[in-house]
Amino acid sequence: MEVRNFLNYLQKEKRYSHHTITAYKKDLDQLNAFLEQEFEISCKNANSQMLRSWLVTLVEIPLQSKSINRKISSIKSFYNYLLREGDIESLPTSKLISPKLQKPLPVFVNSTEMENLEELFSFEDDFSGLRDRLILEVLYSTGMRLSELIGIKDSDINFYEGSLKVLGKRNKERIVPLHQALVDQLKDYLTLKKEQSKSSFLFVTNHGEKLYPKFVYRKVNYYLSQVTTAQKKSPHILRHTFATHMLNNGADLNTIKEILGHANLSATEVYTHNSIE
Repeated sequence: MEVRNFLNYLQKEKRYSHHTITAYKKDLDQLNAFLEQEFEISCKNANSQMLRSWLVTLVEIPLQSKSINRKISSIKSFYNYLLREGDIESLPTSKLISPKLQKPLPVFVNSTEMENLEELFSFEDDFSGLRDRLILEVLYSTGMRLSELIGIKDSDINFYEGSLKVLGKRNKERIVPLHQALVDQLKDYLTLKKEQSKSSFLFVTNHGEKLYPKFVYRKVNYYLSQVTTAQKKSPHILRHTFATHMLNNGADLNTIKEILGHANLSATEVYTHNSIE
């Protein structure tokens, strides 16, 4: 009786869709069936321990956290309704804790595919070819963000120390190391760039203007499409790839955190789930 009244309330007063009301009814029917079988009572008379027992059975099925959270939302709405109507004196849902939703793991390009990009793909031996190759190399070798790449200036490179100054989120500067081969490529690129542009920004278009996000995205998407079947082929994927490969090769998590410019270690720890080795 209480469930029927609640569903009528959702339909007539809250004006919920038929699909939503059907989902609520299904959740409450499942709960009611469990309570009758296990405790021989109706939803109206359930206490918090009984509701938690029901949630345990859902976890053991196993049911995904997203689905469990939806069911918790359904029964909380139901018991809130009963409390307003005066059918119950307190909420048995007050101690229910929703399970954390699992974040999707970062997508990355595997080592073999990155090697194929370096060894099998032939970049043009001119300004645009060297620039495109450097865009990929800098993103992959430093793990920097797209916005950070676009903002690099010629003066940010320290050839003597083999490092690069990066301006990250909230205008926070950090220094990232560069391997010698990348340093040599940057020197060659800057020689060609002087003939192409007077811009102070490191990476420029064929017309000598500062790069824009869509330009970089198209370039990265095109080149990665040649070597990987990964669904996502954005510049940010190369950031994930850098972090994952660093971990696979034994790099310290705190070191990776500093290079990536993460404020908290928890943001970096997500890559440990990708690091099988």
